[in-house]
Amino acid sequence: MSILLLLQTRRRLSARELAEELEVSLRTIYRDVEALAAAGVPVYADQGRAGGYRLVDGYRTRLTGLTEQEAAALFMVGMPGPAAALGLSEQTSGAELKLLAALAPDQRDRAGRLKNRFYLDMPAWYREAEDSPHLAAIAEAVLHDRRIKVLYRRWEAPREVERLLDPYGLVLKNGSWYVVAAAPGGLRTYRVSNVLDLTATDEVFSRPPAFDLAKHWQEHLDQFEERRFTAHALVRISSALVARLTDLSASLLLKAIADAAAEPAEDGSITVAVPIESVANAATQLVRYGNALEVLEPLELRAELTRLARSLVELYES
Repeated sequence: MSILLLLQTRRRLSARELAEELEVSLRTIYRDVEALAAAGVPVYADQGRAGGYRLVDGYRTRLTGLTEQEAAALFMVGMPGPAAALGLSEQTSGAELKLLAALAPDQRDRAGRLKNRFYLDMPAWYREAEDSPHLAAIAEAVLHDRRIKVLYRRWEAPREVERLLDPYGLVLKNGSWYVVAAAPGGLRTYRVSNVLDLTATDEVFSRPPAFDLAKHWQEHLDQFEERRFTAHALVRISSALVARLTDLSASLLLKAIADAAAEPAEDGSITVAVPIESVANAATQLVRYGNALEVLEPLELRAELTRLARSLVELYES
């Protein structure tokens, strides 16, 4: 079937190209092509340097039905990294091949151009995708509504806790996987890389019919932002730093400037209110800009930045 679909999709392939694509021996290709011909498939070989196997023009197989796993894998076509993490690489390749085989030649050519001209790279800059050894098992539980027991590492004490979860769905954000799951107390979001151990159970849970993963995730992000930023700091940004903010990926400062529609002062500096999580967190985030950014308020943040600066001076003067 794979040989048949490949020939229908790519029109002509040599025995060696088929062997490399399917990771089998040349002898296997010769044998299977003979089996196709014996079964009535109009496959023949073109001789010469540019030759190879091909199907009679106009022949198209209708045997392109997708398996259940391949149908699920369609959502991962074009995302080889996430597909591999979920254990769906083989199914994704099979589903993509069957899709191409089902298309007319001109549609197939367009699909090939799209595939070769667009690529989705999920992890953010300056960081690698997280190692999540239990991701495939969690995905299996999500697909079959199976309850799981996990040992989870969190940021507050006690650091390691056991949880019994009903996993509703998986979300991939900037190279990090999160599982939305029902637990005692309601729906929670867990970082998959923080799952230290997992035990699958035979218990089946009932998913609420009205649950919408995309809608829930957006609401979760909105609530997270509201909880994250509890105060504001008034800052003066120099003209030189304003010009470099895009290169520095300083999205928070750029958003504050855009939201305030701030007008530059005579010296080109801009004064805006920036949301902050806490004084300590804001100090560590803003100190990297040096004297190109001055905190005007609150006074507690100015004092914390002064303490950080003095500690650096003491460290490096010694």
